[in-house]
Amino acid sequence: MKNYYVILLTLTTIIASAQTTRKYSNEFMNIGVDAAALGMSNAVVSQTSDVNSGYWNPAGLVHLEDTQLALMHSSYFANIANYNYIAFGMPLDKQSAIGVSLIRFGVDDILDTTQLIDDQGTINYDRISTFSTADYGLTFSYARKLPLDGLNFGVNAKIIRRIIGDFASSWGFGLDAGIQFETDSDWKFGIMARDISTTYNAWSINEDKFEQISGAIDGENQELPETTEITIPKLQLGVSKKWTINYDYTILGAVNLNARFEENNDVFSTSFASINPALGFEFGYADLVFLRSGFGNFQNEIQLDNSENLTFQPNFGVGFKYKGIQIDYAFTDIGDQSAALYSNVFSLKIDFGVFR
Repeated sequence: MKNYYVILLTLTTIIASAQTTRKYSNEFMNIGVDAAALGMSNAVVSQTSDVNSGYWNPAGLVHLEDTQLALMHSSYFANIANYNYIAFGMPLDKQSAIGVSLIRFGVDDILDTTQLIDDQGTINYDRISTFSTADYGLTFSYARKLPLDGLNFGVNAKIIRRIIGDFASSWGFGLDAGIQFETDSDWKFGIMARDISTTYNAWSINEDKFEQISGAIDGENQELPETTEITIPKLQLGVSKKWTINYDYTILGAVNLNARFEENNDVFSTSFASINPALGFEFGYADLVFLRSGFGNFQNEIQLDNSENLTFQPNFGVGFKYKGIQIDYAFTDIGDQSAALYSNVFSLKIDFGVFR
């Protein structure tokens, strides 16, 4: 019976009302990519300048000098969920660049016990099967330099595919847009507008499968859920600066302001919008070794005594770069500064320019 509840809860929470505006639809697309960025609490909108820019701010792709490939893997919730990412980027000419990336967030080998009891009421364990639930995000990116020196823009076209075994699946489509500007004094500014088209998802539900579980709770879930949802836009503003000390040492500081157009527990929240800051730092030596830290996801959490407690998400990371190959690692508590829920994130970036 527990598995009935899990499936019903998944269906009814993800697929609710027709053309419903979702505060947290397609949230897997907001987790982030690249261990280097995650180690800085995702405060990279202004200075991202490699193949991963297709995710963080497509305007940064114009800084590519050659073809790059990126890979990332991480596990969440005690290795129950796996998060994988691959990206490819290349310059078209001195003024423009393109990129493509794919994200998969999934839970595999979930036990399906909906057929455990046959029509005669007999338990038959041979009737247990498994299924997977997975979210896919395919992004196509284009970036171009503008006539104003230091100003670049980029756009993303996203295709979203979400699957809950044989029970339900959806297709979604959306657009992002980003801008970066760099001053002569090396200050960098960035704006990333996500889901500017209010990303649309259309669900398809297997009616035969739904019929098998619709009676799991008496009097509930007797009708098919509606099948469309809309993701509201999000806005990210960033500023950063890098200082060089004695040629070999660098210090990078970055700040992001992440805005959602809804009221929640973010540290700054109104009925119109909520703003969550993120701070990131990177110490580099000889463009070879990097140490990173960051603080983000600041939340005003309500305690049992109705008081508020400010929590945040700490992140730490290291990176190594040698002849166009960069390996990064990030350690992040996915919830707050507790020691309960943490993830190890590994990523690889290859610049093919060094092999030519």
